[in-house]
Amino acid sequence: LRSAILQGKLRTGQSLKQDEIAAELDVSKIPVREALVQLQAEGLVELRQNRGAIVSKLSVNEINEIYIIRHALETLALENAIPNMEEGDFVQIAHILDCIDVETDHSKWVELNWQFHHALYRPSRMPHLIKTVHDLHNNVVRFFSAHPLGSDHLATSQREHRDLLALSRAGDIPGALELLRQH
Repeated sequence: LRSAILQGKLRTGQSLKQDEIAAELDVSKIPVREALVQLQAEGLVELRQNRGAIVSKLSVNEINEIYIIRHALETLALENAIPNMEEGDFVQIAHILDCIDVETDHSKWVELNWQFHHALYRPSRMPHLIKTVHDLHNNVVRFFSAHPLGSDHLATSQREHRDLLALSRAGDIPGALELLRQH
């Protein structure tokens, strides 16, 4: 369900009928209900009393708020990650960037983009913060499925990713934080 929402297969405002989902996935309604509750906690689904569930909607103001929160949390994560980064982290991040360079499927690009940011923040050793960032990321990424970013934006994003890696490798926390704010 999460993947279908993030990939835009289930659209904003679309009704999620437990019986249909259970039949399609060949499971009982109990795990479907549990999944919907989890997705509600992540902000992807809205459970309406006596009316079922729908894929949640976000206003422009809510999306802006999410980006403000992400800005604060992601800079905190990166600031705490850079001092803990080791060569293996840099190698993994560079590999993800190489994969992004050749990816043509937009939904896979979006997933690789998250893998890059996750690998960049993981050395912060702040798993709760990273989970919160991931949930916020998922809340807005589904809109990029409906409105894919242009190749110019993707190229700029990838250049910024490579620059973030270089600044992190150099231990330049102020430079990396400034670039992340712009990114």
